[in-house]
Amino acid sequence: MRAKKLLLLLPAVMAAACIIAGAFALGAHRAREDITMAAQRQLQLMAPDLQSVLERFETLPFVLGQQPDLTYALAHPQEPAAIERLNATLQIIQQQAKVGALYLMDHTGLTIGASNWDQPLGFVGKNFSYRPYFRAAIQGRAGRFYGIGTSTSEAGYFIAQPVYRNGKRGAIAGVIAVKISLAEFEHTWRSSEDPIALADSSGVIFLSNRPEWRYHSLHALDDATLRELARTQQYMGQTVTPLAKHPGAFVTRPVGRLGWQLMLFPSQSRVLRAGLQWALAAGLLLASAGAIYWALHQRRRRLEERLASREALQQAAQELDSRIAERTAQLSETNRHLEQKYAKLQETEHLLRSTQNELVQAGKLAMLGQMAAGVTHELNQPLAAIRAFADNARTFLERGQSDQAANNLTHIGDASARMGAIISQLKGFARKDETIATVDLSQSVRASVFLLESEFRRHDVTLCSESCDEALLVAGDAVRIEQVLINLLRNALDAVEGAEQRQVCIALSRDGEHALVRIADTGAGIPDQVAAHLFEPFFTTKPSGKGLGLGLAISSSIVQAMNGQLTAHNQDRGGAQFELRLPLAKGAPD
Repeated sequence: MRAKKLLLLLPAVMAAACIIAGAFALGAHRAREDITMAAQRQLQLMAPDLQSVLERFETLPFVLGQQPDLTYALAHPQEPAAIERLNATLQIIQQQAKVGALYLMDHTGLTIGASNWDQPLGFVGKNFSYRPYFRAAIQGRAGRFYGIGTSTSEAGYFIAQPVYRNGKRGAIAGVIAVKISLAEFEHTWRSSEDPIALADSSGVIFLSNRPEWRYHSLHALDDATLRELARTQQYMGQTVTPLAKHPGAFVTRPVGRLGWQLMLFPSQSRVLRAGLQWALAAGLLLASAGAIYWALHQRRRRLEERLASREALQQAAQELDSRIAERTAQLSETNRHLEQKYAKLQETEHLLRSTQNELVQAGKLAMLGQMAAGVTHELNQPLAAIRAFADNARTFLERGQSDQAANNLTHIGDASARMGAIISQLKGFARKDETIATVDLSQSVRASVFLLESEFRRHDVTLCSESCDEALLVAGDAVRIEQVLINLLRNALDAVEGAEQRQVCIALSRDGEHALVRIADTGAGIPDQVAAHLFEPFFTTKPSGKGLGLGLAISSSIVQAMNGQLTAHNQDRGGAQFELRLPLAKGAPD
């Protein structure tokens, strides 16, 4: 039965293939005719433009040959004033006529004057007697030639005319030539998708919108043509070889007086595409017809199957309803458990955040306690000064020396301001609130140095500070930044306690899009076994009672919360260096 169906199907397949092949051939033929006609119309529009440019300057050399400056310069080539006047005349005419160059040659082909006389690659002093346009003009005919300039290496179209001595025919004194650039046509042709080329009478392409075609021939050149090209140096520096791949069919149209051919190569892909489109349309029509037949056949079968499947569908719907109800109950129970876990997670997170904030505050208070001795000493000095200045002021007032008393009162005011600044810094550092704002990091560095300055003096440790010329603004909490800086400075102070040279340096700079604070000491450095655990909580190398090992862990947590980084390493010259890196706030000056 299956073999019989295949035998009935084979003729239908063969007939369909013949129809599709015929449609492809017809579509390709129609497309080939259309693109050929379109190419011919395009050439009819392009050829007159090119022809008009070639003809526009045909009479220019003849008219220039009548100029007295040219005939006089040919008669007196050794007279500088005559040559200077000739160059100026040719330059003015070249600029007005908008041609590539104008130049005058004597009867030997030597150029005695040119419009480009003042340019490095000018024609003056060059001999062009080997050029065909010179040989034709020196014999009394108009010379025409296209080639690459031996001086400028720029291609152009040359038109030459003889210049007669004293304006009389029969005595040729020299040749006047004009060079015209045709490069503008290549720029215009590049808008075309199809290749366009202009070839000389030998079949050498010298203008094209395909740069790789230039100075290649459509076919192999014979030896005589190659020798002539070499003798005239028409395409100087170029080895003319046939195109590696022939472009195929083309439409051509003659242009100019030198046997040039303007060629357009219509894309054959459009022919193939049109044939494929016709074949595809025929195939779609055949497929539609087959699909309609198949749909009618299948429709009858589907009606029979629909009745059988309706009962199965009803049974499946009942089973699906029961499964949905069961799954919904499971999801509800799972959702309830997730809500309970989420509530516990929120409660744990709140507890953790609260504990962290309390730990940070405890670290600040611990630092305040460590700084208490230095701050007490810092406050005792102005208090003692105030007491002394007050006693002196009372004595001066009793003596009637009011000026000295006023001077002492001024000193009392300065000492009070000093105490107020110290207390203000301590109050700001001890407050518990956390405010995210734009912080001037240089101000935080100065405030931290100010709070620890007396403690450094008390321990006889040199504290050097290097500021940055620009304002470095970061987003964060000023109090917590100062807490980190003070903790790092106190650790550096402890590190140099037994050192021979006791010095701590803090430097602020900009590193790309980050602000960088470096705190370096001259202590013993960080041991290798300690470096791996440096920022772990409760890890400390200090003796019992001098630290819990939380300072660096809290500082690292604060910096990470501001998207920053806190690192440490040993310096080559000895001692440790901590680096605090914070991203600059958006909108900060660059």
